[in-house]
Amino acid sequence: MPSLKDLKNRIESVKSTRKITKAMQMVAAAKLRRAQEAAESARPYAERFNAVMAGLAASVGGSDSAPKLLSGTGKDDVHLLVVMTAERGLCGGFNSNIAKLARTKANELVAAGKTVKILTVGKKGRDQLKRDLGDHLIGHVDLTEVKRIGYADAQGIAQDVLTRFDAGDFDVATIFYSKFVNVVSQIPTAQQIIPASFEATEGDDDGAATLYDYEPGEEEILADLLPRAVATQIFAGLLENGASEQGARMSAMDNATRNAGDMIDRLTIEFNRSRQAVITNELIEIISGAEAL
Repeated sequence: MPSLKDLKNRIESVKSTRKITKAMQMVAAAKLRRAQEAAESARPYAERFNAVMAGLAASVGGSDSAPKLLSGTGKDDVHLLVVMTAERGLCGGFNSNIAKLARTKANELVAAGKTVKILTVGKKGRDQLKRDLGDHLIGHVDLTEVKRIGYADAQGIAQDVLTRFDAGDFDVATIFYSKFVNVVSQIPTAQQIIPASFEATEGDDDGAATLYDYEPGEEEILADLLPRAVATQIFAGLLENGASEQGARMSAMDNATRNAGDMIDRLTIEFNRSRQAVITNELIEIISGAEAL
């Protein structure tokens, strides 16, 4: 049975931990609002951009002159998985869920006889994947020093991916991130970015493309916009990740704070019972000694 001093030290230790988790929860709540606004503000642009690209791709996709980023290499033997996670932990299952989805996809591709290459964005994803997929890691993007994700960061990642594609390093590229729904719900998502795949949003009919006259032509416009589309999709994924990370951390720290409070209550009850037992024993000894005299 622990002594009174041990129980008292443990209670103080848990109280200190509760202060830390409460502070982290408040910081995450402040960052979440900013990250959520950034993610939600980017969605209309990404959706409209996707709709325009879907119309262009529908009219050019079957052409022999279609850009390589749209038509692909004609093979799917080599797959590049761009796994985007956080640089820090203490955010519940946020990083683990993304890594789990990427690991499942990688194992399926390997089982199908495909070659898998993994590019990690974020330290936590790299740490989890290198244990069983270390041989497939080909690069890492460190965003530790980035305080606020910007489009330039996404452009750097996109340029790395496009350079590898132009060099013939892979046939299909897929990004993995977590889509933000709310504080308690973040959905791990896999999205193919090369060859480009666009889906028309609701409300866009098949005849909408006839309202536009493209100059100099669909092929030239696509050749210019497709690299931007890759960067835009990566940027949207990073923004969704940022909001999801803060939401997951806020929820995790709230649970940790509650658990610390419950532990303090249990330890306090145990401490009081132990103290009462000590006092009772001392009284018994005093009374017994007095009777003996």
